[in-house]
Amino acid sequence: MRRILCLIACLIAAPAAAQVRSVEVRTPRPFGHFLGDLVQVTVEIEAEPGFALQSASLPTPGPVTYWLDLRAVEPETVGTRHRLRLTYQNFYAAIDARSLEVPGFPLVLASDGPHGATTASAQVPGWNLGVSPLREVQPPRRADPAEYLRPDGRGPRLRPEPMRDASLALAVLAVAALGLLARDRAWWPFHARPARAFARPARRLAALARGPQTDEAYREGLMALHRGLDAAAGQRLLADDLPTFLARHAAYRGQGEGLGRFFAASRLAFFGGATEAARTRLPLAEVSATARRLAEAERAA
Repeated sequence: MRRILCLIACLIAAPAAAQVRSVEVRTPRPFGHFLGDLVQVTVEIEAEPGFALQSASLPTPGPVTYWLDLRAVEPETVGTRHRLRLTYQNFYAAIDARSLEVPGFPLVLASDGPHGATTASAQVPGWNLGVSPLREVQPPRRADPAEYLRPDGRGPRLRPEPMRDASLALAVLAVAALGLLARDRAWWPFHARPARAFARPARRLAALARGPQTDEAYREGLMALHRGLDAAAGQRLLADDLPTFLARHAAYRGQGEGLGRFFAASRLAFFGGATEAARTRLPLAEVSATARRLAEAERAA
């Protein structure tokens, strides 16, 4: 009866064993590993088509033995070949060269079929790791214990001249850049430079465009741009004077269309009594954009 039961168990286990064709462990050199070294190991499993490694059966990173840790597990599958890249770290403080055994571990593969899942197990065999000491067990005797220490290394002598010259050159460039910035911003000693005509109107219109859109705010914005145009022209600038102004100031010729629309909206708001119609024709945001473009042209000129 016992023989019959064993025969039945073998017949049941035979298909599962046939589902795993081979298990191969590829290890690095079998010697010369020191305390703290990382050791890369590759496990390759050839299985029947349709089988996949079960992630729950993979080894978990952590201590394997008191002298060995598993740092990383990277599974990979290519066709019927399943590959595990294992990274171990050696913590064995050897006092002589010796070979230590790394334990193996089981893996489970599964295949989903029409009649349910089929599992197969694969046993990864153990392998040997050769460790070596970091120092001699019995070094030669010295009269002075300080002789066991290695002398301090000598660093290269550095020349300060290149770094000094580069620092001076960068300092000169920084001062020149600061001077250009001071002139652009009209800081001292350039504070006596004539103010830009469109800088202040552009800032004021930008603030009004962000606020409530009322008739008073709209008229104030139009008046701010009028004052900027007057300052740029050096006199009161009317709509009829616009062609002459653009002929004298080439930097603003590209804004002729926008200025023409501005004067038309201004005439409608101040002399036509139709501020709402002027706002519809030329919103305050467009007036602000025109002032900003004029300020940019003024800055470029």
